[in-house]
Amino acid sequence: MIEPLSSLVTQLPLFEIYLTAFTAAALICVVSIRRARRIADRDTRRSLVALLATSGLWAAFHVGYLVGPTARIQYGFYMLGLIVGLATVGPWLYFCSAYTGRALHHSRTYQRIAIAVYLGIVTVKVTNPVHGLYFTAAMTTDPFSHLMIQHGVIHWLSMGLAYSLAVVGIFMLFELFAQVDYDTRPFVVLVGLTALPVTFDIGGFVYPQLVDLTYSALGVALFSVGVLYVYMDRFETIQLAGRYDDPVIVIGDDLEIRDYNRRAETLFPELRAAIGKNLEQELPDLAAGITTETVIERQQDGETRYYQPKTNPFSASQANLGQLIIFNDITEQERYRQQLEAQNDRLESFTGMVSHDLRNPLNVAQGNSQIISELFEAAKNEDGSYEPLGTETLATIDDAADALTVTLARMERLIDDLLVLAREGQLIDETGPVSLRTVAQDGWQMIDQREATLVVEENPTITADPDRLQQLLENLFRNGIEHGGKDVTIRVGALADDTGVYIEDNGPGIPEDIRDEVFESGVTTNQDGTGFGLAIVGEIVTAHGWTIECTESESGGARFEITVEVIE
Repeated sequence: MIEPLSSLVTQLPLFEIYLTAFTAAALICVVSIRRARRIADRDTRRSLVALLATSGLWAAFHVGYLVGPTARIQYGFYMLGLIVGLATVGPWLYFCSAYTGRALHHSRTYQRIAIAVYLGIVTVKVTNPVHGLYFTAAMTTDPFSHLMIQHGVIHWLSMGLAYSLAVVGIFMLFELFAQVDYDTRPFVVLVGLTALPVTFDIGGFVYPQLVDLTYSALGVALFSVGVLYVYMDRFETIQLAGRYDDPVIVIGDDLEIRDYNRRAETLFPELRAAIGKNLEQELPDLAAGITTETVIERQQDGETRYYQPKTNPFSASQANLGQLIIFNDITEQERYRQQLEAQNDRLESFTGMVSHDLRNPLNVAQGNSQIISELFEAAKNEDGSYEPLGTETLATIDDAADALTVTLARMERLIDDLLVLAREGQLIDETGPVSLRTVAQDGWQMIDQREATLVVEENPTITADPDRLQQLLENLFRNGIEHGGKDVTIRVGALADDTGVYIEDNGPGIPEDIRDEVFESGVTTNQDGTGFGLAIVGEIVTAHGWTIECTESESGGARFEITVEVIE
């Protein structure tokens, strides 16, 4: 049978327990001040020192209250405890605000209000002997000889305000703990310990066998032991981690892995078994990247993301703890850089193509133009009139003019294709869900179909720029018709397992020895072709971040497989 609390209380040496508990709390708080002075952050350090000092003094006044030889002395110590105890609320809120990175503790308005409220309540307390509204006192021997306190309504209002403000501070801490990716469970428990004495406060009111005291100093002592002696490094690491949303790893000067947050664990699962081990030995590639601050590539959720490691010296407890390594997610910047670099390469290539591919037809055009010009110049008289041209001369001029027309038409096609090639290689700003059937049919209507047939076997939805996707399909359709004949059949559909889409025909196909080169500029098996049609396809694919492969269809024709995520 479980004995009631009142029975258990009477069996315990309560006086010794009370005396030991509050004496220990006072000593712990005072001794911990020296440890708290090592905290790196100034505001956090000052506020925690103030909290320990006031809490230690509060516990010491409780000791004086317990051992005072007369009622007057006990009354005096109790009154001092009331004054100092209320003062602990200020350092507590200051500490919570500073530790969580807020600026509330710097607000002059809040500081003035706090001082005014504090002085008002203290005035009521110290004038209690006059009005007796805050508490009344009488000697008692139950459970041991002491000055028994009966609190009035004003006391409970004051306590309600103090505890409400304390809860505000706890909320600030818990909000930080919820935001950071570190394991903060030990600190949740430690903060909870500061609130645990409330149960004894209530117990002292409910059970006459307990002394009606405020026990908060005991909670602060337990909190200080946990924070300053057990979890000191992590205490400061969490405060720093609250400033970063990125993955964070803490290493010592000897490259020993000391801590990391959850985002770092997600990024580098190897960290789970690496605590206390050397970074260079456990994760050599990561260590090398950190040393050179090289961009690190990681696969996450099926995509490549890029992180820039940055090391910051980290001082904790006024001793050099090591380095805080923050991995800034620069995926968007890196992708833009890569695209810009590719675009610059394309521009350089474009310049070379303009110089090379237009040079030959330009030379031909200039040669034929010169032939025509020389023949007319030969027939020109001094007075500006022309001699009649002979049949042979006219035939030569006609041939040169025809060649000039053909050459200029080819140059026009080259210029058009070069402009399309340059445009399709530019960055893609927006993409969206696109129906392959719809885009294929729209593109089919834009080309000279002759007697060819388009068959859309499946209708997957993919994410793409619809205009550029249509341009891609138009070029592949033209390629199939130009090489496969006017009655070729072109099929479009989805790859197995929805890994992408394909476009194939039943024409003669593409020789195996040039399949890896067909997407390069100028590569063609058609004497009249510009060699840019499939190059444009390759640029569109690259701009989307896809991949394309040239292979053979079941009928022996050309088949192009594009790897792209199929939405549905």
